[in-house]
Amino acid sequence: MSDFIIEKPIPYYEQFYHSIKKMIFEGKFKPGERIVETQLAKEFDVSKSPIREAIRILEKEGLVIVDEKSRVMVYQPTMKDVEEIYFCRMALESFAVELVTKIATNAELEEIEKTLAQTEQAIRDSQADNIIITLNELFHSLIIQYTQNSRLQKQLNDLKSLTYFFRILNFQGENRADIILNQHRGIFECMKQREAEQASQAMINHLKLDLEHLIEVLPNSAETTKP
Repeated sequence: MSDFIIEKPIPYYEQFYHSIKKMIFEGKFKPGERIVETQLAKEFDVSKSPIREAIRILEKEGLVIVDEKSRVMVYQPTMKDVEEIYFCRMALESFAVELVTKIATNAELEEIEKTLAQTEQAIRDSQADNIIITLNELFHSLIIQYTQNSRLQKQLNDLKSLTYFFRILNFQGENRADIILNQHRGIFECMKQREAEQASQAMINHLKLDLEHLIEVLPNSAETTKP
């Protein structure tokens, strides 16, 4: 009987949260576009309650904005938002990679290296952008995970949805997959050599270049959100 497990059904609001979030990331709802709860409820054939709860979570994550008239809009990035989030990431992730370079086990470094190899293979196989973007996210996530610092992890997790949203926007342009992979490999080579300060600086340089590119593509992002 100990092996008998009853799986709880996923609540409606959680299903709608993931569905709406996916629609935002795929550009079906574009930055600045209004999301009408009653229309979604009708499309999903449910009451407004689970839709409203899903919207509440998305608002907390920063992916939607609810104005004073209770209208729901997809978050539209501003230069100030982008810069603030990237400056936070530079501070936190440069510390994270410096720490991990010092304390990571060889097995953990191998796991990061395996992620880079999977990313390279996905690029060579011309896989969908969202698969490559998810692998890029995993590279950063593993570094954060291996810090064993729960407070730092929480700080970055609070930015996770917006960071992923920015990754999608940042993927616009020629050879972005290869450019990002090469930067990730540069960071990892420092980690592999246990060069903590160099790894930290490589992370800062990578995020600075990401920020510069994102600022360039941001004015057109509302029309080209789909990865």
